[in-house]
Amino acid sequence: MSELRTTVLTLVTQAASEINPTLEEPIELARGEEAPLYGKEGVLDSLDLVSLILLVEEKASDELGKPITLTSDRALSSFRSPFRTVGSLTDYVSALAA
Repeated sequence: MSELRTTVLTLVTQAASEINPTLEEPIELARGEEAPLYGKEGVLDSLDLVSLILLVEEKASDELGKPITLTSDRALSSFRSPFRTVGSLTDYVSALAA
């Protein structure tokens, strides 16, 4: 795993941990990168997803020193959403930051 991806995984996990207390059903962070976020198996509704996206954008921008924007037409219309799991979100943020 690259250093960038390791950093991003930490940021995504921290963001998920921070919003977990506000969720009706918490994100199963013990499942690691397979933890479902959004979609068929996900625990986030659309408002929770927006909260997570904003928090990840803020953390990633601060840590990586450049603005990161996770919402785009491509991401939102993608057949395989980058917001499905902790791992897919990590991959997406890492690709944007590279």
